[in-house]
Amino acid sequence: MSDSNTTDFTNPSTFTLLGIPGLEVAHVWISIPFYTVYAIAILGNFTTLLIVKREPILHGSMYYFLCMLAVTVLALCTCTIPKMLSIFWFNYREIDFSACLTQIYFIHCFSVVEFVIFIAMAFNHYAGYCHPRRHSTTVTNSMVFKIGLALVQHGGMLVLPAFLLVRQWPYCRTNIIPRSYCEHIALVKLACGDIHISSYYGLFVVFFVTGVDLFFIAVSYIQILRAIFSLPTKDARLKTFETCSSHLCAILAFYITDLFSLFTHQFGSKVPLHFHILMANMYLLVSPMLNPIIYGVRTKQIRDEPLHLFTHKGT
Repeated sequence: MSDSNTTDFTNPSTFTLLGIPGLEVAHVWISIPFYTVYAIAILGNFTTLLIVKREPILHGSMYYFLCMLAVTVLALCTCTIPKMLSIFWFNYREIDFSACLTQIYFIHCFSVVEFVIFIAMAFNHYAGYCHPRRHSTTVTNSMVFKIGLALVQHGGMLVLPAFLLVRQWPYCRTNIIPRSYCEHIALVKLACGDIHISSYYGLFVVFFVTGVDLFFIAVSYIQILRAIFSLPTKDARLKTFETCSSHLCAILAFYITDLFSLFTHQFGSKVPLHFHILMANMYLLVSPMLNPIIYGVRTKQIRDEPLHLFTHKGT
């Protein structure tokens, strides 16, 4: 009898997500901005995909990478937000162990892919501005397709060891996760074995991906800025800078929320738990919502197409 109880406890079939501990009474109200932002993210990114598909002039490497980014952020927030809303609206807190592991895997996989897409976009801008004559022959559609496959494989393989480590740990502390979705570190803390290797690998992935990403983006944009400032006239410099400013804005929106969430989680020991959770939740939503707005406002072809469609329908 005792063995059976121990087995059930150390191998829980379900976990319980608490949502945002300390703010349970406000879950319904908190869900309103989350649902609104999620709806805007879905509408904006699907609109971007539709516009790029409809407009032949947008069938180029820059917009294909933008479509990859749209699909990635949609997948990332859809991994978590529906479950989060079910907690806020219906108090449906239970999640199967296998579903929890799957959620962890895809959250981190798509996060890594999003990181690396920004590198690919930065190199695409670098090739376009610094080597314009070779850009069209180098960054072909088939090359973009191969890069896309490599990005997905890179994300999946880099996250796989962390997923396998989490899967093998015995869980004997509790099956309650004080989060609104399954988070790697939160689940690892429930394990009763030596979790140092899992924690270290998780930190390695975070700092390796972030560090490499920022390094290559910085190198690319240093070269781009050198090319821009070498242009003969001020108007040419401003016009060229405006064409890559949307990418810089998207990078800033992504990294500011990501790094703020990371540092408050790692070093904000005196920060309330509900603040940590709110920041982690917003990290999953801010970039998916802002990307289509940023690219829509800063990219003339994307900005004008919805107006063109409505004008066409009106006539």
